[in-house]
Amino acid sequence: MKLPLLGRPGPRTGKPAEPLPIVVGLRNPGPKYEGSRHNIGAVVIANVAVRAGHTLGRAPSRVSAAVAKVGKPPDSGILVAPFTFMNESGRVVRAALDYWKVAPGDLLVIHDDIDLAFGRLRVQVGGGSGGHNGVRSVEQSLGTKDFSRLKVGVGRPPGSADPAEYVLRGFTKKESPGVDLIVEDAADVVEMWLSDRQRAQEMAAHRGRD
Repeated sequence: MKLPLLGRPGPRTGKPAEPLPIVVGLRNPGPKYEGSRHNIGAVVIANVAVRAGHTLGRAPSRVSAAVAKVGKPPDSGILVAPFTFMNESGRVVRAALDYWKVAPGDLLVIHDDIDLAFGRLRVQVGGGSGGHNGVRSVEQSLGTKDFSRLKVGVGRPPGSADPAEYVLRGFTKKESPGVDLIVEDAADVVEMWLSDRQRAQEMAAHRGRD
């Protein structure tokens, strides 16, 4: 399956009346990385926006990202897809939290995870970066690890393949039929997280299992 690039930014999304949780999907920008395992977080974000009947639009100039507000109070949230590369994700997340006055405890970061089997999902609060440059950048910029993560399993690299190169590749023909399901499952978890974080954690733990 060819995973979609995020479209051109649309209308800006301003400040909501009350602080809303922020959900960030990590990625590398540009056609070179379209469909890569590393970009699965941003694809999930785009899917959540489409399901809500929205498109990702321009953020305020200080936030280098495409954004969308989704859901109805009290289950609303702001979706964020950075325009920066993975290792610079933290400054965009920091800018978004500062602009919308959101605490790290109300942040969910979606990212690929090579330590999870293909198709498995996991929601956790805190923990290490697991060697993920995007997560490490967010931790460094926020000065805390106390934010939620939705890990999307993309499988281990085969043999002695370099993990850094592996995540920049696309999914195999064998895996492609399952990618749509992974994205839909992850979008379900994001929507649940906006309303019930404990149930979202439980939902993620049971998705992708045989």
